[in-house]
Amino acid sequence: MRMSVVSTMIVAGMLLALGAPPALAEANWPGWRGPNRDGKSPDTGLLREWPETGPRLLWQVKGIGGGYSTVAVVDGVVYTSGDIDGMLHVFAFDMEGKELWRIEQGPGYTVASNLPGSRSTPVIDQGRLYIESGVGRVGCYDAKTGQTIWTRDLREFGGRQPSWGYAESVLIHKNLAIVTPGGRTSVVALDKLTGKEVWRSNYSADAHYGSPLAVSYRGAELIVVGTGSGLACINPADGKLLWSNNFAAGNVANCPTPAFSDGYIFWANGYGKGGICVRASVNNGVWSFEQAWTTRDMDCHHGGYVIVDGYIYGNNRDGWTCLDLKTGKRMWNSRGVGKGSLCWADGMLFLFGENKGQVGLAVVSPESFELKSRFNVQGTGPSWAHPVVIGGRLYLRYDQNLYCFAVK
Repeated sequence: MRMSVVSTMIVAGMLLALGAPPALAEANWPGWRGPNRDGKSPDTGLLREWPETGPRLLWQVKGIGGGYSTVAVVDGVVYTSGDIDGMLHVFAFDMEGKELWRIEQGPGYTVASNLPGSRSTPVIDQGRLYIESGVGRVGCYDAKTGQTIWTRDLREFGGRQPSWGYAESVLIHKNLAIVTPGGRTSVVALDKLTGKEVWRSNYSADAHYGSPLAVSYRGAELIVVGTGSGLACINPADGKLLWSNNFAAGNVANCPTPAFSDGYIFWANGYGKGGICVRASVNNGVWSFEQAWTTRDMDCHHGGYVIVDGYIYGNNRDGWTCLDLKTGKRMWNSRGVGKGSLCWADGMLFLFGENKGQVGLAVVSPESFELKSRFNVQGTGPSWAHPVVIGGRLYLRYDQNLYCFAVK
């Protein structure tokens, strides 16, 4: 036992000396917005400030194709996607950035006037990888090899591709893979192992660009989905519509994924729409919903928001805002790194501005926003991929580059 402990310490020390902190077994980020699809990392003990040039770069991978997919990190493997020569590719890398495998999933989204490139982030569940292409091909693959298990096309369900292509990340809930084709049956559940249809919702809505969210509250379950026709709550058992609201219906693009905390559902969008907060209650297993408030103080195009201890932190136009979850009261507004996306970890916001690859680290509370550090990564075009913080590492995808930094 003593020799085993000493050997482990030596190996860990060698890895640190070589600049590659060992991955923690529990440090998993299984897909879009993390373990709970809420944009929050379980990491602690992170750096509170960075050097002027940014945190230490562990590795960079170039040539992953165009797009806005962020990463999934599971069991020491990093997954992402990108479009190369009109085809969607899915990649797997080890913790040093070495490519393990790549597959060609099918045709990518190539409309030149609408920002071509990958959209969906891979989702990992029990050794399987799920991804949806911009043209609506949903696939399940072996996460170790990339071998195809099953594929479906959203057109099979009457799906209508939105103007900027499908952008959602597949939601895995229990035995279901839930997707949003749009149309008369806008939400569909597939058996995650076989791809066979389990149910179609009775909710008619246009597909837009956010991802569905699974909610468990006081013994009851819910699927919350933001669409081009509004916000909806679906019964995960049979797909039946429980409640809907036409907030932001007909908007140019509804991109953010809804958020849930302590009985409140929050959804905000850009193009001048702002946000809506809904109070959800459960009585003997039966859901009820009522609108709590709306706001113009979180005009959020794509960068999202997190809910922490009763407060919402998120992108608001060209900056960042904190709102009281129960009342909608604005606590503060700050420029930060400008419009962009975020990840929450260890009491801090990791910010990724959409212009020029600007990255920021801010210590926040309901009382204040303090931008502690900033630097830039290289690439061209808008940087819309959300940052990911897991296992003491910060992952940034910009253009055809994937960066990994040490932040612990």
